[in-house]
Amino acid sequence: MSQDTIVAKRYAKALFEIAKEQGRIAQVEEELKTVVSTLKQNADFYKLIKHPAIGAAAKAEMLKQIFETSLSETTFNTLFLLIDKGREELLESMVAYYVGIASEALNQANATVYTPVELNEAEQSHIASTFGKITGKQIRVSTVLDKSLLGGIQVRIGDRLYDGSLSGKLQRLERALNQSQAL
Repeated sequence: MSQDTIVAKRYAKALFEIAKEQGRIAQVEEELKTVVSTLKQNADFYKLIKHPAIGAAAKAEMLKQIFETSLSETTFNTLFLLIDKGREELLESMVAYYVGIASEALNQANATVYTPVELNEAEQSHIASTFGKITGKQIRVSTVLDKSLLGGIQVRIGDRLYDGSLSGKLQRLERALNQSQAL
């Protein structure tokens, strides 16, 4: 494990503990996601934030001007601390670790659903309910269109893949047939 990974985990854990004390775990998570998504959408601004020649005070002021009304003091202080310590490059990994810690604490899991067609809200709710019963967690569903699937869905929760796709079923059938021919 690299030193940066260890440091990012420490920042995430510390922020989680503060958010937990304040009863704002989910709020801080959403704020962090907003910051990362905004920075990714504005690549030039993100480069400025990461640039070593720009001082910490200038970076903090830029962030304050952009996010002043949308972030809590806790989230701001964490961002300012990262900038002050010259660890801006850890922001994305720190947010990813925070989301993992928060999801575990709130008994939630993220499910990525791969499907060849767009799912409506009712279908997403049904998937969340079904996999919630399987995992014992509250499932948050995000969908990815995958035209290579012939039909059905694939659901990834953490490191597990639940394959209910037609192409997956055909692959399993092929393996079974090949094994029976080998006998």
